[in-house]
Amino acid sequence: MPMLDVFNDNAFSCVSLTEAINKAPYKPSRLGELGLFEKRSITTTTAVIEERQGILAILPTAARGTMETVAKPKARKAYAFPVPHIPYNDAVLAAEVQDVRAFGSETELETVAAVVNDKLIDMRASHEVTHEWHRIGAIKGQILDADSSVLFNLWDVFSLTQDTVDFDLGDTTSNIKGHCQTVMRNMDAALGATPYSSVRVFCGDNFFDALINHTLVRGAYDRWQDGEFLREQQYREGFPFGGLYFENYRGNVGGTAWIATGEAYAVPMGVRGLFTHYSAPADFIETVNTRGLEVYAKQERMPFDKGIELHTQSNPLIICTRPQVLQKLWTST
Repeated sequence: MPMLDVFNDNAFSCVSLTEAINKAPYKPSRLGELGLFEKRSITTTTAVIEERQGILAILPTAARGTMETVAKPKARKAYAFPVPHIPYNDAVLAAEVQDVRAFGSETELETVAAVVNDKLIDMRASHEVTHEWHRIGAIKGQILDADSSVLFNLWDVFSLTQDTVDFDLGDTTSNIKGHCQTVMRNMDAALGATPYSSVRVFCGDNFFDALINHTLVRGAYDRWQDGEFLREQQYREGFPFGGLYFENYRGNVGGTAWIATGEAYAVPMGVRGLFTHYSAPADFIETVNTRGLEVYAKQERMPFDKGIELHTQSNPLIICTRPQVLQKLWTST
């Protein structure tokens, strides 16, 4: 009975493997779960963002019949971002399946497929964690690589300075509600006429703990639903205050928190095109000039049939297109 050839079987084609990896479960990620980032496919390896600055002006009065006020053309700028390429390789060795099948049996394909699927699940999880890392960078305004080197500093690219608000949570008289209003005013100024549905604040551990234990915050909730705020924990769900919604962000890399413990970042929700996850095509012949997918997978036979090499890659550009809206909150005490 002939052995099944996993390299020529349709189940192991690039299309099928990519389909499998995009269906595989992935490690949960908070910013991904919230749907904050719109997903878009592009056919090139560079994304261009065009800024068209609307101009509002106070118009002078003039005599009827005159045409002295001339409209100024809207300023337009274009910013090109090369899409990062993130490859990840693994392998399925013959030794991994040798003891779980009978040599030459027709069940070989199913056994190898199961091992490949397990590998793809793990590889997909690694890509998703990487994407979340880039999302965190996007809400901070600085997207970092795995080694914390800077991929894109949006403040430099757009020639902007980030607004920061000191909540001074160590001071029992600090006007927390007033600070919340400052955040919203800064955001309104940055967005102009663009509407947003709400403001969500992702907090580091110490910032969140100090906020929920602040005298004025606890006092405001003292009578809310018979003191439910004081009885229940807010760690998982978060809570609204002063027009903002605060939550404690969980996530770290190499033991370092993704959001510094004494910091928080406020972002508007419901603004179309503000946070975007662009996916560029893979560097395969068959995917040239096609619409990019979030993650790709492919396989190759090892020399002497020692196993199967698995290659996955993602080509994501995850950015905030209007970084002036991003607010950094912190506490000086």
